[in-house]
Amino acid sequence: QVQLVESGGRLVQAGDSLRLSCVASGRTGGSFGMGWFRQAPGKEREFVAAITWNGETSYYADSVKARFTISREKAENTVYLQMNSLKPEDTAGYYCAAAVYGPSWTTSPYQERLWDYWGQGTQVTVSS
Repeated sequence: QVQLVESGGRLVQAGDSLRLSCVASGRTGGSFGMGWFRQAPGKEREFVAAITWNGETSYYADSVKARFTISREKAENTVYLQMNSLKPEDTAGYYCAAAVYGPSWTTSPYQERLWDYWGQGTQVTVSS
């Protein structure tokens, strides 16, 4: 079992920056991918960004590319999502995910079924 706890979400204004954190605990001894998804009210959950165990490869949704940056601190089992130039359409619950059972997620990181564990989410609200 892997537990994921997100933090950092809050109310901000358009154009502001915000950094989300996700700490993994439990059976985190192996290498595993970590990622972020988000879900806005009335919409399906969507992929935001993901990063490999060694941090060398990252993936982004087109909607956030060049504005968001994912990074990880392996020693702390923590992944970060730096969000810049926030827009009202970025308003959503942001969920951390971990893929621990192999690298299949790297073929299609946007597919939820390839992620094994999920956090409870942290709310980001961007006012106009």
